Amino acid sequence: MSIADLNHEQRLAVTTASGPLLVLAGAGTGKTRVITVRIAKLIQDGVRPERILAVTFTNKAAREMRARALALLGKRRKGAQRPEISTFHSLCVRILRRNIQHLGYPAEFSIYDGNEQESIARSALRDLRVGHETLRPGDLLSQIGSWKTRGIRPDHAEKVAETDRQHLAALAFAKYQSALRAAGAVDFDDLLLCTEELFERFAEVRTAEATRFDHILIDEYQDTNALQYRIVRALAEKHRNLCVVGDDDQSIYAFRGAEVAHILSFGKDWPGATVVRLESNYRCRETILDLANTLIAHNRSRHDKVLRASRVGGDIPRFIRFESETNEAEEVVREIKAKITVESTERMNPRDFAILFRTNEQPRAFEVELRREKVPYVLVGGQSFYDRKEIRDVLAYLKVLANPADEVSLLRIINTPRRGISDSVVESLLKRAVAEGKSLWDVLPEAVRDADVPHHAEARVLGFRDLLNRYRTRLTEVPWVEGVAELLTEIGYKGELERAYKNPGDAEARWEVLGELVNTLAHYQSKTENPTLRDFLDETTLARDDLKTDDDRPASVTLMTLHSAKGLEFPHVYMVGMEEGLLPHKRSVEDSSGVGIEEERRLCYVGVTRAKDRLTLSFCKARMKWGAERPQIPSRFLMEMRGQTERAARAAEAAEKLFRSEPTFGRKPPSAPTAKSKTGSGAKKQTKNGVTDAKRDSKTGATRKKAPSDKAPVARRRA
Repeated sequence: MSIADLNHEQRLAVTTASGPLLVLAGAGTGKTRVITVRIAKLIQDGVRPERILAVTFTNKAAREMRARALALLGKRRKGAQRPEISTFHSLCVRILRRNIQHLGYPAEFSIYDGNEQESIARSALRDLRVGHETLRPGDLLSQIGSWKTRGIRPDHAEKVAETDRQHLAALAFAKYQSALRAAGAVDFDDLLLCTEELFERFAEVRTAEATRFDHILIDEYQDTNALQYRIVRALAEKHRNLCVVGDDDQSIYAFRGAEVAHILSFGKDWPGATVVRLESNYRCRETILDLANTLIAHNRSRHDKVLRASRVGGDIPRFIRFESETNEAEEVVREIKAKITVESTERMNPRDFAILFRTNEQPRAFEVELRREKVPYVLVGGQSFYDRKEIRDVLAYLKVLANPADEVSLLRIINTPRRGISDSVVESLLKRAVAEGKSLWDVLPEAVRDADVPHHAEARVLGFRDLLNRYRTRLTEVPWVEGVAELLTEIGYKGELERAYKNPGDAEARWEVLGELVNTLAHYQSKTENPTLRDFLDETTLARDDLKTDDDRPASVTLMTLHSAKGLEFPHVYMVGMEEGLLPHKRSVEDSSGVGIEEERRLCYVGVTRAKDRLTLSFCKARMKWGAERPQIPSRFLMEMRGQTERAARAAEAAEKLFRSEPTFGRKPPSAPTAKSKTGSGAKKQTKNGVTDAKRDSKTGATRKKAPSDKAPVARRRA
């Protein structure tokens, strides 16, 4: 790929070398190509590779960008000769490893993942004697995350708390943060918060980090939160060579703290900025893109742009009405199965299909049908490799070897596998640590002086500490694979699995999973310059289970939320549950400001633009809620895409009245249609405005559908 292969707008984005630059990259317009070619062009023009920083949001995107950039440079550049390409969190880890001592943390600090955070949160609530019925650990972490994303620390949380529940959360927040600091640990939000604090409090740190780079590129700029925004500003404000790439029409992460205002106000924040619009879409068929453009034009807070399709023509997107969510799942799965069977004339691969939905509850009916029809599928968002118990156990050993003050990891392994150190012994050691203001690791040798620790447990505690000390040294002397294998053998972990799982096959399968972790260790140590255990743990903790590339994904239908689908594409997309209360979500309907509806419309736009060749949008006349069948209102977005503004307005008004009224739990509203009495009846169906009412013939089981009306805005026939 060279500049000659780019279109005019892409070339302009690549060759605008200095000063602030905003690249508005619509869906499917080749933004990653622009970023990587821009990096190569800067290096070609004399910028030293290590003086270039490119930041994105996911590990998958960073890997792809890094691979493309290195391919364009024509050779693998090592060490200082590589541009720095990473996620925001990885960038902050490197900054903190160099400077976090200024904030009172050790340089070898641990990064706690969700499970470890929940353990700390549970302890904080227990110390305050707050029961789960009042505030659950998960809810506490959600509130703490919200505060940290906004730059609010424990001493300020009490001041901004509004409800009794938030005041309790503020007290627990203080204990939670103290426990993290005592363990020499930070959580994911702290990576950003501590970096921002360093830049704010220590000018010399801010200057030293900013002068490392001459050019900064930020991908998905519309997804930046307040902390990321301030970090970027601190790094770029002196040289102003800041290129941000993004699309305000795809800003869908407000619930994570993302602020679309950052990309909307870029010109004000960076006076003299150049703006380049990428509007040539290379993904979607023209018929699909027409819908997307029509939909997103209803948003008021956006940069003006209209995507142009490079792939003209295509099948007309379908709008299908189903009687119920069960009927919807049955017919969608039946259609997919028909297209992937050997007998099908077009014989498509299962991975060509995606079923997209708004909420995590919706896939249940589809999973039931996919299993019944024996159609392979993958539900994105399942258990992570690193969330498996055996993996977490071994990683806890490695974390303690890297940072003995990591109390959560130490408590996890102190009696895993069982070595006769009882809960009462651990409790005694914890009391001594609190009383003396020391870490649990530091008081382990003092077990022999503790009257509350039985004599038979003393040797076990000291033997455990000696084991870890030996392997801290051992892993510096031999390859990690060898050292970890020796550790697992010495502690008898395979035997522990065999005792825990009666079925030998289950134990063996979990042992094989540990083999994959050892493989990962070996790969990291062999492929990384100057590898350290701490760096490996950072990488695994920061890792996300990004969906695999198209070539690597299994031959399975993909089920995923619209939020998870961003950045992906599929030949055939089903957007299901297009109803008021689902999309747009009930919370946004109840938001009188209209901001929530605009974000939901952007989410719908993201879903539509995932489809390359075929798009099906479906909604149900009724859904089961609280044991009763309730009528549904078609999403206003369906009307907007079809140019029916009056019907969209009526849908919005009806939804607002419905969701502001009292729910009728446990009984069927009088107006609810009885889908069961109609499904399979063979009764006539009516089709209006290009909406297909799907029914199955009661005798043959085949789906009978009426073609969309020629009068419908989207129902144009191809010549």
